[in-house]
Amino acid sequence: MIDWDDLTHGPVAEAFAEEVLYQPSSGAPFTVSGVFDESYAEVADVDGQPVSSVFPVLGVRLSDFGANQPDTGDRLTIVRTGATYTVSNVNPDGHGWALLPLNWVSG
Repeated sequence: MIDWDDLTHGPVAEAFAEEVLYQPSSGAPFTVSGVFDESYAEVADVDGQPVSSVFPVLGVRLSDFGANQPDTGDRLTIVRTGATYTVSNVNPDGHGWALLPLNWVSG
């Protein structure tokens, strides 16, 4: 069995992640590392036509969250910029990583 968290997610986080202050809907805020992309592009096929959307996203190692896994409605602040976002969805990849599409709040 492949240890995706150790072999892939850890090195990606070490190379590209930045500090994020994460505020779950319930519980105390904590610091986590995440790979932030201000303009993630997603393309979907709707009735045979490509439809694209661009929005901010944060990639995270789910092992960094312990029992307090990310959830829709949680807030986070990118420490480097001070920008605050809410999590609009949690998209796990099945190997211990998740993309969190974000909605801008302030900053």
